[in-house]
Amino acid sequence: MLFCLRSYCLATTLLLVVCHSLIAQSPKRPRDYGIQFGVLSTGPLNAITDVAGVRVGQITLQQGQNVRTGVTTILPHSGNQFQQKSPAAIYIGNGFGKLSGYSQVEELGTLETPIVLTNTLSVPAAADALIDYTLAQPGNEQVRSVNPVVGETNDGFLNDIRGRYVTKQHVLDALQQAKIGSVEEGNVGAGTGTVCFGFKGGIGTSSRRLPASLGGYSVGVLVQTNFGGVLEIAGMPVGVELGKYNFKEKLDGSCMIVVLTDAPLDARNLKRLAKRAFMGLAKTGGIASNGSGDYVIAVSTAYRIVHETTSSTDEVKLLRNDNASPIFMAAIEATEEAIINSLFAAKTVSGVDGHRVEELPKQQVIDWLKKAGQAK
Repeated sequence: MLFCLRSYCLATTLLLVVCHSLIAQSPKRPRDYGIQFGVLSTGPLNAITDVAGVRVGQITLQQGQNVRTGVTTILPHSGNQFQQKSPAAIYIGNGFGKLSGYSQVEELGTLETPIVLTNTLSVPAAADALIDYTLAQPGNEQVRSVNPVVGETNDGFLNDIRGRYVTKQHVLDALQQAKIGSVEEGNVGAGTGTVCFGFKGGIGTSSRRLPASLGGYSVGVLVQTNFGGVLEIAGMPVGVELGKYNFKEKLDGSCMIVVLTDAPLDARNLKRLAKRAFMGLAKTGGIASNGSGDYVIAVSTAYRIVHETTSSTDEVKLLRNDNASPIFMAAIEATEEAIINSLFAAKTVSGVDGHRVEELPKQQVIDWLKKAGQAK
């Protein structure tokens, strides 16, 4: 049995409009400077939560000089994720990572827990929290197997990662606080201690909404940026201009990319969608270096797969292959923009062992892009 979730409620739409007016008061994002990423329109918030029902929760840990880490949670819907699973797929761009839960998603094509992002050595604590969270939900009293999906990047340059300061309670708090609406970016949640292209990285998000003639579907992306390469913004070689591309520097790192869509895709086409999101990372100059753990988790909210049913078959209408290309392009554009959004939102941070990572020199970048005709 499957539940169709294609329709939008008026209350959600009104809330998104209200949140859009609030986010306008937030620090400027690249689009506020006239920088364009692709040709498709964004959703009202230009965030993963433009996909109806998607919620994000974040806990940020900044203590003393040594703790710079946190947790970001993504919940595809407000119901019991175990009992009402979401079609899902994971694409591995480069597998130097510790993603928990991959094999079952690959095998069955479903997601049965929320998605948690954190630092490398906190994956076990986050997985333990997801198991507690799932077992405690009403209706799961007989559950004896849980596949927690936890992604990570290594924030050990700014954070005392060996201290393992993220606890189960932090993860449970992030799950409890998850909400629809605007999503904070930069030095928050799982992006608190990350580094991207040699500058301060963090959490970033973006979305696209297709025109009605192409289905009217939404695609939302959230990224945890912690990787290297030669930074490009709107096709311009910003890293070269700033001299921030010395290959003697450490380029290893990771990027977690989470893609949500309300398009009716099964696991096969979600895997194809995830591959395209990785193309968005490439457009920013990321190179998926040897020590980088780069993963894309793609999930559809269009329908749910019921855990237990008397029916021996599932029936659902799926988007045809021939109509998938606009969704693919939306994921590429939203991923590219989400990564750059993370850089624009992040602020300079000092951390463990006196390490310091400077934020992207935004005014210098904007002035240069203006001269090149890529910003206003």
